[in-house]
Amino acid sequence: MPEALASIFQFDFMARAFAAGTIVALAAPVIGLFLVLRRMSLIGDALAHVSLAGVAAGFLVNVYPVLVALLFALGAGMAIEYLQERFRRQGELAVAITLAASVALAGVLFSLGGAANVDLFSYLFGSLMTVTPPDVVLIGLLGAVVMAAVALLYKELFALTLDEDLARTSGLPVRELRLAFTGLTAAAVAVTMRVVGVLLVSSLMVLPVAASLQLARSFRGALLLAVACAEVAVWSGLLAAYFWDLPPGGTVVLAAVAILGAVLLAKRWFPGAGPA
Repeated sequence: MPEALASIFQFDFMARAFAAGTIVALAAPVIGLFLVLRRMSLIGDALAHVSLAGVAAGFLVNVYPVLVALLFALGAGMAIEYLQERFRRQGELAVAITLAASVALAGVLFSLGGAANVDLFSYLFGSLMTVTPPDVVLIGLLGAVVMAAVALLYKELFALTLDEDLARTSGLPVRELRLAFTGLTAAAVAVTMRVVGVLLVSSLMVLPVAASLQLARSFRGALLLAVACAEVAVWSGLLAAYFWDLPPGGTVVLAAVAILGAVLLAKRWFPGAGPA
């Protein structure tokens, strides 16, 4: 078995897939934890669908699709923040509006660009074969930006997550922090999209976090456990995708589901484990 595993990395496409997947498993749950605790999980899903429209636009104008997807996600993130200010009492409308508009826009742009020439399946569910060297470079850069920004703004983002009103009265620039966090979420979505596919981006942000919250006794502990769960899910999922010729997005997310299921079963069998 070890020899079989070692042989996998003789293929350049697998080395790229695992490099990208490792970075994704760092960035996605870190952003996901803040999203879950702020009850904003659906924003990741909305920005993922916006990214699909960005991919379509990239093919239409013959520009690197992942970069265009990032720009679309950043723009949509700012739009969500604006709409949430306009609909203060119905903040979820901002996500619903963005989601509806992005799906419609993606359909129109793919139609204009000739979707028959695009490997849509790889963007919807991920593909081991289509992770290119530019993808790995961009994923690495975005992953580094996300992790560095979270480390730099950790206390501020924690305060924002804990109680936004208290953070505001404490003198923190809440609006600017919200915009910065939305930008980081967009970057994390763009990072994750290429490995697990647009339809499953939010799953990798949420499922490892759900498992970690069942076990952790502190915010920092939940952060570390979420990353650990995501790394296990990504590596086991990519291995399953390689050996059984399956889309990596599906195998990675199913691995994350299995981890969450195992944690829930363990909590049932050992009620004293994890937080009270």
